[in-house]
Amino acid sequence: MIDTAHTNPSATRLIAALADGNESVRLKAALAIGSDPEPGLVDMLVDRCAVEPNFYVRDMLTWALIRFPSEITVPRLLAELRSECAQARSQALHTLSKIKDAGAWPAITRSLLRDPDDEVARSAWRAAVVLVPEGQEKGLAEELAAQLGRGNREMQLSLSLALVALGEVAIGQILQQAMTSDDPRVRAHARATERLLREPDAGFKLAVDQAKRVFVLGK
Repeated sequence: MIDTAHTNPSATRLIAALADGNESVRLKAALAIGSDPEPGLVDMLVDRCAVEPNFYVRDMLTWALIRFPSEITVPRLLAELRSECAQARSQALHTLSKIKDAGAWPAITRSLLRDPDDEVARSAWRAAVVLVPEGQEKGLAEELAAQLGRGNREMQLSLSLALVALGEVAIGQILQQAMTSDDPRVRAHARATERLLREPDAGFKLAVDQAKRVFVLGK
């Protein structure tokens, strides 16, 4: 945390505003910090990400963080990935995906990619796709495909989009194998993902429904 006694009065006011009960005040405070980044405020921004309830304010906190030099923010965000707080992990991953510092890749572990918290897992998938080094896309695709069938439609769409972003070379054979799975949810999800790969503009719900019909009708 920041020692406000050694922070200028303007920064002290912004720190207080980040915890204000009015979300508009918090949003403006994050905007102000990002507009004039003061390195001493990074910890406060990261800490606030873990507890901020409003989506738009969290997004502004991320915007503010990416305005700082990555050598300051990235180490702090990597430490946050070990937090017991799911929102802290999720927001740190989200921010890392925006910063796009290749040095963060080793921190995207299997445990994060398979995190039991859906929001953390989704953030890890997006970050992994952005940060994966060239030549390691297929290995990441195999790890992501192990979770085909997980969660609700929104969760499955997030996974499909991550897989599709890795490209046909990385996922083509993997999807073909998944479509022969003993699990009907895995087969349906793999078929929907394959259609999304072939027809990016196709509605995901339609793809899922079609895959389910194929399973039920056997054709």
